[in-house]
Amino acid sequence: MSDSAAPEDFVGAPALASLDDTLAAAVLRWRRYLTSEKRMSPHTVAAYGRDMGDFLTFMSGYKGGMLSLATLGALHVREFRAFLAARRGDGLSSRSMARTLSAIRNFYRYMDRAEGVHSDAISAIEAPKLPHRVPRPLSEADARRALDTVAEMEDEPWVAARDVAVLTLLYGCGLRIAEALSLTPRDIPEGDTMRVTGKRNKERIVPLLPAVREAIADYRKACPYSLGADEPLFRAKRGGALSPRAIQAAMQRMRAALGLPDSATPHALRHSFATHLLSRGGDLRTIQELLGHADLASTQVYTEVDGARLEAVYAEAFRRR
Repeated sequence: MSDSAAPEDFVGAPALASLDDTLAAAVLRWRRYLTSEKRMSPHTVAAYGRDMGDFLTFMSGYKGGMLSLATLGALHVREFRAFLAARRGDGLSSRSMARTLSAIRNFYRYMDRAEGVHSDAISAIEAPKLPHRVPRPLSEADARRALDTVAEMEDEPWVAARDVAVLTLLYGCGLRIAEALSLTPRDIPEGDTMRVTGKRNKERIVPLLPAVREAIADYRKACPYSLGADEPLFRAKRGGALSPRAIQAAMQRMRAALGLPDSATPHALRHSFATHLLSRGGDLRTIQELLGHADLASTQVYTEVDGARLEAVYAEAFRRR
């Protein structure tokens, strides 16, 4: 979505029809703020737009008329709760409800700062409680089996080498699948480290292990397409940029062959990278930097996966002498 996108491309035509011109312009400025200043991913920006579109459409019907900046600033707690209750009635999960509320809060924070529209009511709304999720990594043995099996399940040797290279990046470097698929040949250096651009264009340095470098080299040697320095490194069978769906499908076939659970996804290899580092003595701060987490709390969840090892460390550190 470009900066010149119309409001209906962001929040949808029904929502746009419920806004006066001033509010419609403010909504578009908020979208530019999300992309230019917050540097949110296109996926997140689109999700926020859909959530705000639902909110604006509901409020227009609830209030019985066109929405303005003043209308949004004067909403009461009961009106926000009425919207959330309606979304719950539509079958929205707690996680989706939390994201919706996050989008609305972000919008109001922007409106307070940039448009002079303040709302105390939105601050009084509590987010729904989310079920606690602990990452479900593969064991070290299953991670190795996954890489071997993916290579064996593809008839075309270069495609097999490609899938192995992508999955090796996820497991060997802790990359997100989008980060791996955004790489270009220029991004693969000769040294032992690699610069990766993650969420919100945040860069980080990750080690490039020999096994990872070898997997990438094998793929590049086998790939039938010319790989320009600034073009996508990983290609689909017809030569275009590789999509996440192709890698997800490869993992799905591998799961079926090995009898692994549905949690054995490409992202589970990133979880495995972090968990296996932790189990071998890696410290949380280093793992946080390698994963590109914005705060340590996101990384600390891996301590629950490896709780037994940490209990032993604590017992050793605080044992009575």
